[in-house]
Amino acid sequence: MKTLSQILVVAGLATLVACGPSAEQLAEQARLDSIRIADSIALVEAEAARIQDSINAALAADTTVVEEVVVE
Repeated sequence: MKTLSQILVVAGLATLVACGPSAEQLAEQARLDSIRIADSIALVEAEAARIQDSINAALAADTTVVEEVVVE
């Protein structure tokens, strides 16, 4: 009975190892991760450019006149 249990444990471990991702699946996952990271970086850069454009537009439209207060 002990030997049968050991055989079943070894067979179970072999099954788990065999069910892991293949090299092709790992390569595809790495490619998808790379695309996801590149997309995230592009979104952050676009947002930074949008913010900078807003700042530049606000500075260009700033027509505040500073009045001097004359104290007599």
